Amino acid sequence: MIGTTRAWVRMPSGRRLDLLNPTPFDWDDADLALGLARTYRWGGHSIWPLPLSVAQHSITVMLLRRASASTGLDPRSELRELLHDAEEGLLGFDCISVLKPFLGEGFRSLSARLEEAVFRRYAVPQWSADDKKAHKRADRIAAASEAVHVVGWTPDEVRKTLKIPFKPLADDPLTPRYGGTAWEPWPPQLAAQRFLAELERLTAQMDKNAVYTASPTSA
Repeated sequence: MIGTTRAWVRMPSGRRLDLLNPTPFDWDDADLALGLARTYRWGGHSIWPLPLSVAQHSITVMLLRRASASTGLDPRSELRELLHDAEEGLLGFDCISVLKPFLGEGFRSLSARLEEAVFRRYAVPQWSADDKKAHKRADRIAAASEAVHVVGWTPDEVRKTLKIPFKPLADDPLTPRYGGTAWEPWPPQLAAQRFLAELERLTAQMDKNAVYTASPTSA
């Protein structure tokens, strides 16, 4: 079916992505940032005027993961955190986790192919078991905090109903970096700009490190 069925998406840049056969060259950085900024978590539900974008969530997880690392994160690992939900921006859909099993193997395979294309484009490695465990902790802490401060669940409901075993944060990790009102979802254009800035910062650091590593040592 994959060889004959097409699922084309035209990006704002004019590039075209076949969701069933993605390649790392089918979008540019701004396409990804805007797609993530227009893709919403929690089914788009929010107690704020706007829903929470996957772009904003991704930056939150990156900052939480950085803060939890005793020696900090190298740019490649930090970039992997930023891109951990990148396939959702290409797909334009953040499926609520409990529904994913009902969508079946086809959806899982589609998401995996998109993630692989993203990781290849940005030259980030697949997760090790330890890295995945640390990432999942940061991701779940972010989810618990969003559930309370963005969606309106109580901490008790987060633990008992949503089955998230981590305590919601009181302080928004984003406000020291960006200011603004704690836990308020950003408008899509602002979320896209901030995600793109983080993406460009990290890819530039990786390029700089690659040039430095490749340079001959001085005599």
